[in-house]
Amino acid sequence: MAYVPGVALLAALAVGCSAGSDGSATDADSKPGGPTVTTAPPGKYRTLPAPCRAVPGSTLKDLLPGVAELPRQQQEKALRGSPTITYDTDRKVGCSWKADAPDSTRNLSIDFERVVSYDPLVSDDDRARSLYVKKENAAELPGSSTPGTAPEKGAPTGTGGGEKGQEKETGEAGDGKGSADPSPSASASTSSGTPGAPGGEDLRPRVVDGLGDAAFLDDLLTRAGSTAQHRTVSVVFRTSNVIVTVRYGEQPALVTKVPDSKELQDKAQALARKLAEVISE
Repeated sequence: MAYVPGVALLAALAVGCSAGSDGSATDADSKPGGPTVTTAPPGKYRTLPAPCRAVPGSTLKDLLPGVAELPRQQQEKALRGSPTITYDTDRKVGCSWKADAPDSTRNLSIDFERVVSYDPLVSDDDRARSLYVKKENAAELPGSSTPGTAPEKGAPTGTGGGEKGQEKETGEAGDGKGSADPSPSASASTSSGTPGAPGGEDLRPRVVDGLGDAAFLDDLLTRAGSTAQHRTVSVVFRTSNVIVTVRYGEQPALVTKVPDSKELQDKAQALARKLAEVISE
């Protein structure tokens, strides 16, 4: 009988067991019908435009009448705008402008936010849609059927532009100096062009059709102490995974003058539509 050393026998048994184990693992991994993980698609937009260069100079001069009266160097500085300080310019950027004219002060700001979902099961678009809905609900547009629910596009709005929205705007400012004007003139619903007024145009806060994937407009009139009333029109829209906010405001020099809703709303919406085109380029 041949003699097999114990070490050699153990080595042979180890090789056999190893081969069997590898084969079993491979077979298990290759079994059909195993669970598959589908990753949500990324958003359409991977970059953001340069905000301070997103608005043409001619448009800025129209939105900021006082700029045209400035000396050349000051005019160039005013048109250059002030970039918003952010810590991730790949995700959020903005720019603001301000101009003083003899009869009023105008201010403009734009913000771009590129939404990225870090959940592989939630797409960037779905995440952006969720954030946009929160913004729309927070605006408390008149005509919502239930609290916290934005109205459907094209749905009639209720009595709007009231004191509740103005108090919210003042609270967000955080300076404690402003207060909502309780007089009827403080409501956007009193502006000419509201339902039943000449022209029949509804100027109340509302959903805006035909701008991006979804959009809404807010119109707030506030008074800071004994100073003139300040109106700010905000247009917020979403296109794919980018949310854009335009804020356009005016404060007249005269305490008795109320900023015109229609002018501010028309110009803010026109700018928002131009920015939608800029993003798509």
